[in-house]
Amino acid sequence: MSYATMPLSRIFCVAVFLTAMSSLRAEEHATFAVGEFTFARPANWAWVESTSQMRKAQLKVTDAASKASADVAFYHFGTGGAGTVQANVDRWLHQFVEPSDQINAKVEHTTVGKTKLTYVQAEGTYQSGMPGGQLTPMPGFALIGAILESDKGNVFVRMTGPKELVRSLVVDFKNMIESAPKKD
Repeated sequence: MSYATMPLSRIFCVAVFLTAMSSLRAEEHATFAVGEFTFARPANWAWVESTSQMRKAQLKVTDAASKASADVAFYHFGTGGAGTVQANVDRWLHQFVEPSDQINAKVEHTTVGKTKLTYVQAEGTYQSGMPGGQLTPMPGFALIGAILESDKGNVFVRMTGPKELVRSLVVDFKNMIESAPKKD
């Protein structure tokens, strides 16, 4: 049976079903857990299947013109995994070609509820790729990262992308991060 010969009521039912399924798909992963924290994905940030087993979740944010995008990766290595907060701050800042005094490096410590948070921001030529592997220089990029401290293992969240786009997403990023810790 073709759509031309299908009764209008059946076409309507199929359309309603497909619309409902796409709505469910859009809500998939609206919240997700990494370590002991549950994050709320901003509505206009897309869920992406992880490209690495080290990543516990991955999001993509595209600008309004769909010309630039930023990647957001979530990591959790368990208790004691991935080193100290400072070691990770240093690692993130050293992913830029330029020296730290030339990348507008900013480190901020705060607390939400009982959770200690560390934010890291930098801009410059970002070296994309796995440590010890092939690195691709990405000029004009920025990083904003967050480390959520936990006795069950810290959670590391890192956004990288073109600096104008990342700059425009700092508030949304921090809202997502600060909604995850328990407030009591």
